[in-house]
Amino acid sequence: MEQVFSYIIGLGAAVMMPIIFTILGLCIGIKFGKALMCGLKVGVGFVGLSVITALLTSSLGPALNGVVDIYDLQLQVFDMGWPAAAAVAYNTAVGAFIIPVCLGVNLLLLAIRGTRTVNIDLWNYWHFAFIGAVVYFATNSLLWGFFAAVICYIITLVIADMTADKFQSFYKDMEGISIPQPFCAGFVPFAWGINKVLDKIPFMSKLEIDAEGLKKKFGILGEPLFLGVIVGVGIGCLTCTSGAQLVDKIPYILGLGIKMGAVMELIPRVTVLFIEGLKPISDATRELIARKFKGAKGLSIGMSPALVIGHPTTLVVSLLLIPVTLLLAVVLPGNQFLPLASLAGMFYVFPLVLPYTKGNVVKTFIVGLVVIVMALYMVTYLSPYFTEAAKDVYANTGDSAVAIPDGFSAGSLDFAGSPFSWVIFQCVHNLHYIGTAIIGVGTAALVWFNRRRIDKVDSVK
Repeated sequence: MEQVFSYIIGLGAAVMMPIIFTILGLCIGIKFGKALMCGLKVGVGFVGLSVITALLTSSLGPALNGVVDIYDLQLQVFDMGWPAAAAVAYNTAVGAFIIPVCLGVNLLLLAIRGTRTVNIDLWNYWHFAFIGAVVYFATNSLLWGFFAAVICYIITLVIADMTADKFQSFYKDMEGISIPQPFCAGFVPFAWGINKVLDKIPFMSKLEIDAEGLKKKFGILGEPLFLGVIVGVGIGCLTCTSGAQLVDKIPYILGLGIKMGAVMELIPRVTVLFIEGLKPISDATRELIARKFKGAKGLSIGMSPALVIGHPTTLVVSLLLIPVTLLLAVVLPGNQFLPLASLAGMFYVFPLVLPYTKGNVVKTFIVGLVVIVMALYMVTYLSPYFTEAAKDVYANTGDSAVAIPDGFSAGSLDFAGSPFSWVIFQCVHNLHYIGTAIIGVGTAALVWFNRRRIDKVDSVK
């Protein structure tokens, strides 16, 4: 089973998405050619996003490593990035069975009307496998590992349902889509709570600065493209130790600025491909439901947050938070995690935050600041358990993605920095049966509440 699902995951989203969407399109009555084109556009979108992310990583990574060396910013928890976290997740007993187990849970919840989301975002199932793997190694119990993974999956589906209306109304052309990715879903309560507090501050409630407002107020300075150039040039300048070196490295500095600007400009253009591929599938799904399944109104297709990371507010706030995160990592007392490889995933913090802040740049930045501070401490806390799991996977597979440098622990902002991973780990590992009972009953209550909410919405319709 591990080999089968490792092979499927190894094909990658760019290969599997055309297959999945072609089959899905045929099942809902779309002609083969049109269904295939939908899948190919989504697949090409993933390829484009991978190329842009690789550009960001290859350009920004060496510059940030140079800054770390110059200013001696080394901390004890080494940032392995999401590939290492995914490798740990899928190369364990939990990861080997995570896809069929979670799909079975999804079908069960659909049958009892506990959710309205069909989660086909198979590649992000590694998030569920990750918390399961970390709990498995911490408790030495496969049962507790699967329990943690399934609990995380159920809570994520419920939050995907609860945020679906806001998500679809905020982002254009996203009807019938929800985001059941736990890293994004974990920040929803903070986005809701912090936004409520900020709205009670008189000047903050009247401060409506979205991405378009930035452009109107600051002109070219408010453009994500220009901000990318400025931040890239600024980071490039930090890699210089003298005026003479600054002059010598002008071509490199300007090149880094242009590359960062290119990332900011190209991400929104690539995400258009996702929308073009998804829209026919989404429209046909809603028509089929309306025609044949009156009891399944509001069904959503669970997709990757990559669909919407090109929103201008996400780009601007993520870009501004990159240098701020580095500073916080160094000055926060007790933190041992210095994010470098994980910074490319900063965009994924905000897909479900923006619908609550309504794209307000200032509010979104404040939410991002709070969750990043929390994430740094959570990664530091989970690092011993992540390290144990990574060493075991490396010993068995020899995968270089999980090779930890001598003298370091392992960490990753991607999901190791999520509130879900920390809370579930605390309940299962540290509070044992009491914590397990609390989180089990709480999850069951969420499902019951979600079913009541679904029944109420359906009765109104």
